[in-house]
Amino acid sequence: MRFIKTYGWKLLGVLLVAYSLIAGMLIPLKPGILEVVPTSLNTDTLAELKITGYNTRFTQSSDTRVWLKLNDEFMIKADSIGIVDDNRIVAFIHIPPYFPVPENTVDCSIIVDNSVDGAFVKPTAVFLHQNEKNLDLGFAYWRKDLVEDLHTDQMTGFPFRGILEETIRNTYYHVPMWFGMMFLFLFSLIFSIRFIRGTDPMGVAKTRSLNQIGLLFGVLGLITGAIWAKFTWNAFWSMDVKQNMAAIATLIYLAYFLLGRSFDDPDKRDRVTSAYNIFAFLTLIPLLFIIPRMTDSLHPGNGGNPALGGEDLDHTMRIVFYPAVIGWTLLGFWMADLLYRLQVIQQRIDDKQH
Repeated sequence: MRFIKTYGWKLLGVLLVAYSLIAGMLIPLKPGILEVVPTSLNTDTLAELKITGYNTRFTQSSDTRVWLKLNDEFMIKADSIGIVDDNRIVAFIHIPPYFPVPENTVDCSIIVDNSVDGAFVKPTAVFLHQNEKNLDLGFAYWRKDLVEDLHTDQMTGFPFRGILEETIRNTYYHVPMWFGMMFLFLFSLIFSIRFIRGTDPMGVAKTRSLNQIGLLFGVLGLITGAIWAKFTWNAFWSMDVKQNMAAIATLIYLAYFLLGRSFDDPDKRDRVTSAYNIFAFLTLIPLLFIIPRMTDSLHPGNGGNPALGGEDLDHTMRIVFYPAVIGWTLLGFWMADLLYRLQVIQQRIDDKQH
């Protein structure tokens, strides 16, 4: 029983991190659409749309269908489909001369469906342009070919997201590190309060060890986020509001350690750094949770962009993401515990020498 209490949570953390690393890298992505060419067409033409899929098996299915979807009400089905290979097809679609909407330029999604890959979509895949407006004829042309009887993909895999593609796997590393960082900083806040109140004389050592690992997780979060941003936003640092706020928060906690080095008196150093640590945690709330939500941000969960919902995590991702959060958090506490024990040992050695 003592072994489980002492080592059980540590073993659990290691197993969950190992599970998230293995599952996060090995589970494949579901079928999706990488590219549609051309991306711009005029009305009243027979379009030849070259569609490049990802993890698709077009040659294994004879019932592939393609739709050009204007909105939930108006769409047109491809007249014929030519299969090039497993990941490439050509869809021939006659674009009507008029739109059923007043705009002269509209964006349409492409829907692909077959019994092997299931149904998948690429939003804003093709832009259409019309020179003249005729809503009545537009209604007549576009009120047909409703999408129905779509197949469900039975393959277990992570969802295919057009911009993220394979980098979606970073969700299991970048985001859990930030969660772990927040829990570590939260507990460091608690120990700082306990030290100031005089209920935990070792609160400073515990706070310092928690902040060291929390800062490490924060730096790793910034690095993995910058690499992710390069693939998705085409720049390591795009001055996104949450990137900037996260960097400021990291610098605030870095200042905690610099502040501790500026005092010769240990008692004064401990009181000041404990008070500063409380201030540091309180700044995380506006920096990471309030300011990004008040402005537009590329990150999910900010500027009206929901986070951890159906568009970000499906059930397959959740069975890896939540264990990753728990695993990285437990691993962080184990690392902090090791640092704390090293500080205690060093303190005892110093006391014996004096």
